[in-house]
Order: sequence, then C-alpha cells, then structure tokens
Amino acid sequence: MSSTGTTAPTVVRRSLVPLAWASLVANVVIVVTGGAVRLTASGLGCPTWPRCTDASFRPHGSLGIHGAIEFGNRLLTFVLVAIAIATVVVAWRSGRRVVRRLAVLLFLGIPAQAVIGGITVLTDLNPWIVALHFLVSMAMICAAVLLVREARRPATAPYAPRSPLAPLAWATFAVGWVALYLGTVVTGSGPHAGDLDAPRNGLDPAAASQAHADAVFVLLGLSVALLLVVRLRTQAGPLADAEARRAVGVLMVVLLAQGAVGFVQYATDLPIVLVALHMLGASLMAAAMTWALVALLRPEPASYDAAPAVADRRRGEPVGV
Repeated sequence: MSSTGTTAPTVVRRSLVPLAWASLVANVVIVVTGGAVRLTASGLGCPTWPRCTDASFRPHGSLGIHGAIEFGNRLLTFVLVAIAIATVVVAWRSGRRVVRRLAVLLFLGIPAQAVIGGITVLTDLNPWIVALHFLVSMAMICAAVLLVREARRPATAPYAPRSPLAPLAWATFAVGWVALYLGTVVTGSGPHAGDLDAPRNGLDPAAASQAHADAVFVLLGLSVALLLVVRLRTQAGPLADAEARRAVGVLMVVLLAQGAVGFVQYATDLPIVLVALHMLGASLMAAAMTWALVALLRPEPASYDAAPAVADRRRGEPVGV
C-alpha cells in the first residue's frame, strides 16, 4: 500500500473536521444574531428583499441602527456560504457518500433560508413564517452535528452494534422537536415580534407557554430515563454505550439550563438578554438531542485505531477519510 494512498485520506479528514465544526458554529451564531434582529425590533430594518431598500442593497442613513443590524445579519449569510462551499469541496474529495450528502444539504439550506427570510420580510414578519425560518435553522444545526460526527470517523472504522435503546432515543428526539416547535408558537404569541407593527399569531401567550412547558417536562422525563438506562448498560460492560452516556449527559445539562432560563425569563417578563440566551439554548438543545440520537443509532467503537483498513476495489487504496 503506497504512502500516498494512506496520506491523502488523512489530509482530507483533517481538513473536513474543522470545516464541519465551523459549519455547526456558524449555524448556531446566525440563530443568535437573527434573534438579535428580532429582539431589537430590527426585523424590518431593511424593509424589502433581496435589496435592503427599493433602490439599494445597502441600508442608507434614514434606516438608522435597525437597518445596520438587519443588514449585518444578512451579510453573515456570505460567511455561511464560504464555509459551506469549502466543506462541499473537501467532502467531495473524501469519496464518502454520507459526508457528501450532508455537506450538500447544508449548502442548499442556505439559499432556502435566504428565500424564507425574504418571505418573512415581504409578509411583514408573519409569525408562522418566522417560526419556519427558525425551525429550518434548527434542522441545519442537526445536520451539522451529523456532519461533525461523520467527518471525524474514518471511513474504515466500523460502527458498534445498534443500541436496543434506539426507540427511546427516537421518542426523546421527537418530543424535543415538539418542544422546539411549541417554543416558536410561544414566541409568535408574545412580544419581541421583530418590529413594533409586526402581527402576532393571536394565541393566548399563557396557554402557549404552558403547552411548551408541558412538552419540556415530557422531554426532561424521557431524557432522565434514557440517561439512567444508558448508565446501567455502560456499567454492565458494553463500551459502545460510553459515547451515548456522554451525549445524553450533555443533553441533560443543556435541558436543565434551558429550562431554568425559560422559567426565569417568563417570570421576569421576557428581558431581551434572557430571551437571546434562550435562543442560544434552543440551538444547543437541537445539537445535543441529535448527538444523543445518533450515539445510540450508530454507536462509535471504543477506539478508531482498531478499525480495519478497507481497500477501494476500484483504485486499490483506502476508502474515504
């Protein structure tokens, strides 16, 4: 086996892992900056789309600080595009189908989000479109977590046997998405609409908040059950569940912190700083519950170093990264 054949996949992998992490971080950051746009009532700082005004792509002086905030958030899209293009290029060189698909999916999500964002502006921040915009961002964060995990796994490394806790993991993941969705309903019924004249969804904020809290309690209960069972299985011997224990443990920490912020912000009439922190928490929650799910569906082996080399039948070289 040539040294070139073994080195090239390693170089690709070393490039792909940081790019995957950059994609994850960038998608989380743009959620937080998008929240800043809404919380500062700058959602219509650029009153049209794709231009900022009818005559210019850039905000002019009369739009003030709100125009600058909204335009700044739009500019971050170009950072995402640069990261996504670099990721697709490196992922394509890896020769791994799953990595390629995830990289392309994250790239295509950017123009999709741009269109949804444009519709949001053109509909004067319709709360249901705003909710869709947020949920697509959560889906992109989930995809970025999958890309990080696949990028760091050598193509020659086998997965450990699937955990029998997969149904419970799926239930936890599903309820997590219900909680995220109901969170957008709460947002659409309350203040911080993104503009002083933006419409609301007309639902009772207290009732929406209670439904959201109920979903969070169910999610927390499922996560506790998952953590307890995973810990018992790990103590019994299967090394493959060690990652699952870490992932579910992180999920528990994120949920407890997110729940605490949620209750405090509700009790203190939704101060901007806490709402922004809650949006960051939602992003971390989407990432953590995705990691917990895949750690049980496709467990990692105890060590990648023990993975056998697999030859590419077409070229006689190791496959992937």
